[in-house]
Amino acid sequence: MTTAYQPDTIVAISTSQGMGAIAVIRLSGDDSIAIVEKVFKKPSGESLAAQQSHSVHFGSLWQGERLLDEVVVSLFKNPKSYTGEDIIEISCHGSVFIQQEILKLLIQMGARLANPGEFTLRAFLNGKLDLSQAEAVADVIASESQAAHNVAMQQMRGGFSTEIEDLRQQLINFTALIELELDFSEEDVEFANRSELEKLLETLQFKLNSLADSFAYGNVLKEGVPVAIAGKPNAGKSSLLNALFKEEKAIVSDIAGTTRDTIEDTLVIQGIKYRFIDTAGLRETSDQIESMGIERAKEKIANAKILLYLYDRLDSTPEEVIRDIKTLYHDKLIVILVENKIDQHGGFFENEFNSQLKTELNGTYANTLTGISCFDDASIRSLKGMLDWEVNQMKSSSEVVVANIRHYNAMIQVLAAVGSVQQGLQAGLSGDLLAVDLKEALYALSEITGAIDVDKDILGTIFGKFCIGK
Repeated sequence: MTTAYQPDTIVAISTSQGMGAIAVIRLSGDDSIAIVEKVFKKPSGESLAAQQSHSVHFGSLWQGERLLDEVVVSLFKNPKSYTGEDIIEISCHGSVFIQQEILKLLIQMGARLANPGEFTLRAFLNGKLDLSQAEAVADVIASESQAAHNVAMQQMRGGFSTEIEDLRQQLINFTALIELELDFSEEDVEFANRSELEKLLETLQFKLNSLADSFAYGNVLKEGVPVAIAGKPNAGKSSLLNALFKEEKAIVSDIAGTTRDTIEDTLVIQGIKYRFIDTAGLRETSDQIESMGIERAKEKIANAKILLYLYDRLDSTPEEVIRDIKTLYHDKLIVILVENKIDQHGGFFENEFNSQLKTELNGTYANTLTGISCFDDASIRSLKGMLDWEVNQMKSSSEVVVANIRHYNAMIQVLAAVGSVQQGLQAGLSGDLLAVDLKEALYALSEITGAIDVDKDILGTIFGKFCIGK
């Protein structure tokens, strides 16, 4: 995708592909109004150019003497539009044929087919959005849960940008004072108070660490929380998956090793999307296909955020469960031990088996222990409640949540540069050496919102992920 700004007029279908009741075709650019006026006729005969911005007009579209459709035209004049340019949105009937005919006609009249994300790219280049807000537009479109939508809306409305810009301005002020000292190096003066700079760096560090810590929470809200369901064969993993979704997602059988590959699906619980992964039963086996399924199960667990480890107290030993958990555990994995089939065992209660698990695992390897029956809705609801509680415990102290990996990586770079400045201050380094690390911190911070000249490849990567028409 090209990221160089081209002062031409672009056009695209902005609604989903396919047939519907209506479709919206959008133009942006200096010639938008003139192009549409060539083919659009209002019953009153009035010119679109003479109409006020943010107005709606009924009329018909013509290709020469051929009537294409009766449409509604929405007019947004620059600079008060999404892109900062003249925008026209044509609402037509949703026939795929009509959409394509109108699109071809507008291209014939002088518009160019838009690239993916080019409308939002123009909004960024024209100062209507900063880069982090522009990225949030794509996240709003892609959000599949209330939590993901809330995070994206917060970022799009500038909550994250405001936080970053405040930090950036403070850093700019000190960097300017350090730079000023270099011009007066022979006089041996200090314009930048070193103790105040240390306090600023500590504040930066605290706020950036808080924002960076929020990424673990923000990322799972955006992408969905990966939850692996694991345990021995016949522990009831597939039954649990079916109970969670209230439909037959997986084959359930008394034959051990029925599940030989992973089965995945998503479910929204309390506004948060979860990606549940039913895995092959964990055991030693000479069956080559089953062995491949077990290895794949371990790979999924290695990438999971939460592990639901199921066990049947009458078909396992505490030592087997403890061994599996210690083998599967990785840093920051949330482990919930789940005793299954409690309807067959007299309920869930304190016993020697579970006490041994708590002693060996709770607090270090496991977060909690509970009991369920896949045939008891109340116990399944309780398990869902535990999942919701565990995810909400991931929240950081920051009110602003970071959900973008690019932003997270930039903040890690800023923190590294800030650490170097702090070390330089402690070592009594000269202003010119401090300025190098201060500029590096400032550059990384500015990359987040695009307050600097952002590399064209970065813009191409960001906006290339958008759908055409946005």
